[in-house]
Amino acid sequence: MPEDVQMNDSEPQPAAPAPAAAAPALSTLHHLKEIATVIEAGSLSKEVRRISRAFRLTVALRRRLAARDVSAFLAFALPASSEAYGRLTALVPKEDDTEMDVDAASPATQISIKHGLPEIEIFCYLLVLIFLIDQKKYDEAKACANVSIARLKNLNRRTVDVLASRLYFYYSYVYELTNSLAEIRGNLLALHRMATLHHDELGQETLLNLLLRNYLHYNLYDQAEKLRSKAPRFEAHSNQQFCRYLFYLGKIRTIQLEYTDAKESLLQAARKAPTTARGFRIQCNKWAIIVRLLLGEIPERTVFMQKGMKKALTPYFELTNAVRVGDLELFRAVADKFASTFSADRTRNLIVRLRHNVIRTGLRNISISYSRISLADIAKKLRLDSENPIADAESIVAKAIRDGAIDATIDHANGWMVSKETGDVYSTNEPQIAFNSRIAFCLNMHNEAVKAMRFPPNSHKEKESAEKRRERLQQEEELAKHMAEEDDDDF
Repeated sequence: MPEDVQMNDSEPQPAAPAPAAAAPALSTLHHLKEIATVIEAGSLSKEVRRISRAFRLTVALRRRLAARDVSAFLAFALPASSEAYGRLTALVPKEDDTEMDVDAASPATQISIKHGLPEIEIFCYLLVLIFLIDQKKYDEAKACANVSIARLKNLNRRTVDVLASRLYFYYSYVYELTNSLAEIRGNLLALHRMATLHHDELGQETLLNLLLRNYLHYNLYDQAEKLRSKAPRFEAHSNQQFCRYLFYLGKIRTIQLEYTDAKESLLQAARKAPTTARGFRIQCNKWAIIVRLLLGEIPERTVFMQKGMKKALTPYFELTNAVRVGDLELFRAVADKFASTFSADRTRNLIVRLRHNVIRTGLRNISISYSRISLADIAKKLRLDSENPIADAESIVAKAIRDGAIDATIDHANGWMVSKETGDVYSTNEPQIAFNSRIAFCLNMHNEAVKAMRFPPNSHKEKESAEKRRERLQQEEELAKHMAEEDDDDF
């Protein structure tokens, strides 16, 4: 009998892998078919959130996509006689390996969708475009993008807007990868005008950011500001697009010397960006650090020690240290050492502006340390290497006094700078200004949190049924009767 028991235990073992073998049945092709059913349901019920969910599911499959999966999905989703099917199958590369991912789902669970839906067709364009970009087939990707944009111009459906916004993004992205962004600027402006006429607010957000990126790529800051100021504004629909808009706005404000507004926009963009967008947050922090230095502020050390950013922010940490110390020679050394990094980040021109801040910081340190010091010693400590350093030092001190950076006077007869005694900062309005800025920041964050809250769609338009109305009236009558009895008891 023990042998029989042992045989019974060993016999089911070959069948055990059956459930494990069933797991790969959900192949990439099967997942794509499920995504198509989600899009179909969203199209028929006109629920945009389902379309958004379908795209998020597609992003999760992006690394697993193969040419055979894309070709099989096109055959499933599009009629073989359609124009879109012919164009897209010609763009998808053919594989020598004839093995296909077998959709091993049982016949009872086979998936089918309704052909002819514009949302399915646009999704197919988007899927092929993403696949071609990942495969680095940029010429085919540009052809696919141009065809898909031409098809989009003939559609005006709110359920297509989510997919259209992603198509706009990849359309611009593939041209940026081939360094030919200037070619599509006119098309982007036409698409933005079309999105405005169609009241496609998500498309307007996306296209405005793409146009700003297009202008800033070629350093056309004035044109970018003109477009931004005249474009219609509304409540943000996408957090990612709003973060990009704040970043571009911060860059424009920085170039225009509006450092206070630039700092607010850049810090808000870095704060709102998702933690997974590390590259975007690094760029925001780089520009925010430069802007704060231009404002005369010294960023906290924790800014440079953020997780995953320490190495990328090292050049800006050394630059901040040079500005904090007020050492002009150290500032020059850091600027030369990381010149290639600053040029790649497009912040080199801003760093040239920092020279005056370094001199002013050094002068402020001298003013605090000495009650009286000669202009020659000031020129020596600031390491001014001009032909007439004493005259330069005198003009720098005079400008700093006029701007309120230091509290001192110049004795022209003896060639001295005489510093005044520092007073009590709490007797000034500076504490009040600091508290006011903090309170305004907290109130702004609270308002944005309230705006970001989600509510059921059309909840304010739903009409209550007769039964619910009867229950509500009954509850109100009972409450009124109860209150009247309490009033009688009080009397």
